[in-house]
Amino acid sequence: MSTSRTAIHRQPKIGNWQSLLLCLLALALSACNAERRKSDAELGLNPQQAAGRRVYDDQCQRCHEAYSSSDKNGPSLKGMFKRPYLASSGLPANDERVNEIILYGRSKMPGYAQALSQQQVKDLLAYLRTL
Repeated sequence: MSTSRTAIHRQPKIGNWQSLLLCLLALALSACNAERRKSDAELGLNPQQAAGRRVYDDQCQRCHEAYSSSDKNGPSLKGMFKRPYLASSGLPANDERVNEIILYGRSKMPGYAQALSQQQVKDLLAYLRTL
């Protein structure tokens, strides 16, 4: 019985500061995979596309990825206009259809006709074409 007590007492204990250090290390390692957000200039965006990016940041990014193929609550928008059809609906990937979806919504996506001006929608479409 004394052997098991000795074994128990010899086990290393992790203190609070060591736990904190391990957490910080894990956080730092996970951040290594995060990509730095590129500026409008680095992406080569013209003023209209940059304005569309701001609309995207305000209205779209919480549900849609721009530069990743992974989905969030909605489908990724990366390369959306590079395909003939929209991935989630099968509708043609053109300005008319995407404009319609932005304004009136589709499936789980709400419409933004009341939230965005016509110019903001044009700017957003210009930006989406760069993805």
